[in-house]
Amino acid sequence: MVKNNQIKRPPVAVVMGHVDHGKSSLLEAIKDFKITSKESGGITQHIGAYQVEDQGKQITFIDTPGHEAFSQMRSRGAKVADIVILVIDAAEGVKPQTKEVISLIKKLEIPSILALNKIDKPEADPERVKRELVKEDFLVEDMGGKIPSVKISAKTKKGIPELLDLILLVSEMENLSADPKKPAEGVVIESYSDNLRGPTATLLIMDGSLRVGDVISTPSALTKTKSLESFQKKSLEEAQPSTPVIVFGFNQVPKVGEPFKAFPNIEDAQKYQQTVEERKVSIKPLPVVTDEQRILNLVVKADVLGSLEALEGILQSLPQENVILNILKAETGNVNESDIKLAASSRAFVFGFRVKVDMLAQKLIERDNVRVMTFEIIYDLVEGVRKIMEKVALPKEVRTTIGKLKVLAIFLAEKNRQIIGGKVILGEVRKGSQIDVLRNDERMGSGRMINLQKNKKNVDKVLKGEECGMLFEGNVKIEQGDILEFYIEERIKTL
Repeated sequence: MVKNNQIKRPPVAVVMGHVDHGKSSLLEAIKDFKITSKESGGITQHIGAYQVEDQGKQITFIDTPGHEAFSQMRSRGAKVADIVILVIDAAEGVKPQTKEVISLIKKLEIPSILALNKIDKPEADPERVKRELVKEDFLVEDMGGKIPSVKISAKTKKGIPELLDLILLVSEMENLSADPKKPAEGVVIESYSDNLRGPTATLLIMDGSLRVGDVISTPSALTKTKSLESFQKKSLEEAQPSTPVIVFGFNQVPKVGEPFKAFPNIEDAQKYQQTVEERKVSIKPLPVVTDEQRILNLVVKADVLGSLEALEGILQSLPQENVILNILKAETGNVNESDIKLAASSRAFVFGFRVKVDMLAQKLIERDNVRVMTFEIIYDLVEGVRKIMEKVALPKEVRTTIGKLKVLAIFLAEKNRQIIGGKVILGEVRKGSQIDVLRNDERMGSGRMINLQKNKKNVDKVLKGEECGMLFEGNVKIEQGDILEFYIEERIKTL
């Protein structure tokens, strides 16, 4: 027991690492969560919070996505954690997201544990991984550092008890405490709109206790709790520090990453909101577009705000030199009637991530011929957007120089036509090519080839080193010694 009402609280551990290195499988091994079987393609698409008990002590785990699109979510997950478990595939070693997590750990100065996973693989080489980590200045204990490490196999469950022991040991050293007598406060881990229960959020209590009947407020939303649910959807009367809880009935979907506080009544909660700077709502200006660019209007729907945030980030990071992405609407929830009406009026494409299409919306899609695409994996959605961008991109004029000719003689000149003789000094010249006339490296004018001859016979092209005669038509008088540059122009689509 610490001073006042302070008590020791369970540690909050965040599981981080590169995609497919076994983070969700590790959680499943710790407790039979069956995460992997529920996630599309075995990839965690949004943050989840889970709690287990070991040696009579509780540990809260936060699972974060490993794909690069979710870097913001990983960062947010770490900011509410007491301990970071860095999971690395012992066969694959250090990867891009591994380095990102290490940078985050150093920046936020969070205690960490290295979990070398998949040691059951024949090609696993934990010592090689440790040497790779030395290059990242991430030193484990047996390499002269202070970071504890453990070899595990989520598949065989080897090393899991040792990992749990390490988590509890590190948490003891951190002396984590909270006051359960206080009104609850913490962070919104995830939020979304439930079709039956309305705006819903997963909250992580950092201090204090949350009880049924408390009023919860974030800077953007509030609710009076009618019930509390654990991560396993079991009813709770009270939730203490370090506990993840599901709360529904907010007046609107709270923003992921927002702090929350509990209040005894609505009036106090509203006063709290008034102390927070008012959110500015502004109309998004239309993007500035050049003659060579096109706009692709999008309506984006996602299952939860965390996924939506990540989707907007990765879509806006796509190259947009030729096609500008204009996200007209980005919301959580199923594709509905208003989404289709907006898409129809603005010629927009609708992209849904792990959502369904309402029946009313389906009828409008067929009537108004709106293109709607839904995806379960973020890789597939991004690729779908890329393909649409390629289709709508304006073709660009691309100039390719194919050859140069030195003018040796002028045989005939009348009005805007000349018959000249010359030698090809670079590449080749082709019948019908466009021509620039260069004199002392300065462009004097342009024209095109009407006819091409070699040895007094009509030909389609003449190669380097060969002499030829040609009929030129253009806006400049060619002189002996001029260089003619031959080129073609093609219209190609490019992103």
